[in-house]
Amino acid sequence: MADPSSSRSTSSGIEIDTVYGPLEGWDPDAALGEPGRYPFTRGPYPSMYRGRPWTMRQYAGFGTADQTNERFRSLLDAGQTGLSVAFDLPTQMGYDSDHPMAAGEVGKVGVAVDSVDDVRRLFSGIPLGTVSTSMTINSTAAILLLLYQIVAEEQGVAARDIKGTVQNDILKEYAARGTYVYPPRPSMRLVTDLFAYCRNELPAWNTISISGYHIREAGSTAAQEVALTIANGLAYVQAAIDAGLDVDDFAPRLSFFWNGHSHFFEEIAKYRAARRMWARLMRTRMGAQNPDSWRMRFHTQTAGSTLTAQQPESNIVRTALQALAAVLGGTQSLHTNAYDEALGLPTDHSARIALRTQQIIAFESGVTDTVDPLAGSYFLESLTDRLEEAAGRILEEIDTAGGAVAAVEAGLVQRMIEDSAYREARRVEAGTSIVVGVNRFVDGGGVDVPITTVDPAVERDQVRRLDDHRRGRDTASVSASLEEVERAARGEGNLLYPMKSALGRGATLGEVSEVLAGVFGRYRPAR
Repeated sequence: MADPSSSRSTSSGIEIDTVYGPLEGWDPDAALGEPGRYPFTRGPYPSMYRGRPWTMRQYAGFGTADQTNERFRSLLDAGQTGLSVAFDLPTQMGYDSDHPMAAGEVGKVGVAVDSVDDVRRLFSGIPLGTVSTSMTINSTAAILLLLYQIVAEEQGVAARDIKGTVQNDILKEYAARGTYVYPPRPSMRLVTDLFAYCRNELPAWNTISISGYHIREAGSTAAQEVALTIANGLAYVQAAIDAGLDVDDFAPRLSFFWNGHSHFFEEIAKYRAARRMWARLMRTRMGAQNPDSWRMRFHTQTAGSTLTAQQPESNIVRTALQALAAVLGGTQSLHTNAYDEALGLPTDHSARIALRTQQIIAFESGVTDTVDPLAGSYFLESLTDRLEEAAGRILEEIDTAGGAVAAVEAGLVQRMIEDSAYREARRVEAGTSIVVGVNRFVDGGGVDVPITTVDPAVERDQVRRLDDHRRGRDTASVSASLEEVERAARGEGNLLYPMKSALGRGATLGEVSEVLAGVFGRYRPAR
């Protein structure tokens, strides 16, 4: 039996009192405001889910474009309201499927995309003028966005109706995930070029999804997730301003991506604190005048790092609680993990259970009936304030180091995350951090869970299709267009225009990426 007088704390080290009462000096007008108004603590929109629930955007992608298209159609038929694309590692790293570095990885953790032909097959029969698509892609984000635009235009979709989000958050790749190609500063140029391109060409597109998700997956605390992600966001805003963009021209299209982790109340507080911090910083530090520039909109994915291979059905409960916290925290879209993801790629069955989890929360639980239903809770408001204070102290440390880019280059961010991950691993090992089925309530019975596997023939077929694509294009035209990309990379113009021309003529993702790497170099982290 636990000692009720023993200390309790959140992942961020915030001590939790036994009971909470009225907060001394707490001003609800300043701390909360109204939903849809500064400081947006209670949500980015006045009515939130009263009009319609969040977008249910299940993350999917494996094998070939045809296989992923089949999964997309199944999820849409089951009631999913938006698409979210996972790409394989070669696509994320800028390699075509026949590159030696791609061997053994084609189609394994996402769909393989080499050329516009793959994107045509990926979205075959899916009306891109009505479906919103999120793409989890960073180093090659501009390439995938342009391929998507080309296919949408082929469907006859007007530019103003092309809707979705490209992750395009390269800074967290250096700190937490590793799918980078170019060094940080030329990578930042690609980010801001994409901002400017979408401002002019794709006004409804969300130009970046500034991701705390992978920072948390790498082992950060909730406070670190907020602080490091907001620091990255401020770096992107400043880079765009330095590139000559007006903050209010691009900031309304920024979006965020948070991790839905396990501590129910800390997670709700995290989302509310992050919105409030971003609103204040955009208004006071970055000088944004448009309230839409202060408004943080975000997607949430439940925490893959909390899924266990032991007693995998327990993951359904974990995911449901994490999803409920995200909804109570005011997310705009949500992905719920499948229970079998600690073992392999989700099956169609497990993916459908994950979607049904969202639908039960949305349509049976009653949480969508009122906006910010936990507002005014002594505990939650105290936790929101203290989490914001903790994140603010970490942000000051990043600022002192020269900002997010300098902190990443110096390894400061990486060390923060690694230290937190180590401390949590020690707590799990010691049993002070309980993981049901792993270090407490363990049973000896195994469960036979079917998993999705990728046939090795997928790689052979993808390479064959790529070879067919190359043989069927105008080689001279492709070569000339790639030379234009190189000239643009050596100059100062917006890279996306010549890149789109090259991709439209049949250049592959790997060819465009290789041209850019020839100018920018490839990033190698300091040892």
